[in-house]
Amino acid sequence: MGDYQDEPPRLRAGQPHCPHCGLPVDRMATDEHDWVLLEPDMTPLAHVVPPQHRWITRSDGRVTVYAVSPPEPAQRCRIEHRLACAAQPLPDLWPWLTTLRTENHRRAQRRAEPAQDWPDAG
Repeated sequence: MGDYQDEPPRLRAGQPHCPHCGLPVDRMATDEHDWVLLEPDMTPLAHVVPPQHRWITRSDGRVTVYAVSPPEPAQRCRIEHRLACAAQPLPDLWPWLTTLRTENHRRAQRRAEPAQDWPDAG
């Protein structure tokens, strides 16, 4: 029955790659029965990563967002590859900070513009 002696051959898919930059990524199952691409071999301290971007690996091998705030001082987490992918735009991690940066940029431009002489009104 067929050419298999011990067991059938298995497909060896290898490590998945990012469709945008082509670098290897870790494709992990989530609690919601979905998939997320995580940056391989990187486990930063959780307190340096925004809560909604912290992923931890559960005992069953799936990953979940670790939004505990503040996290334990030594807690490590994983991050999505899209945060580190050079071929994708960086997401807006803190909208209020982006607004502040935009306003500061406008303020700096106004300060850099030469002062205009106003006509003497008096």
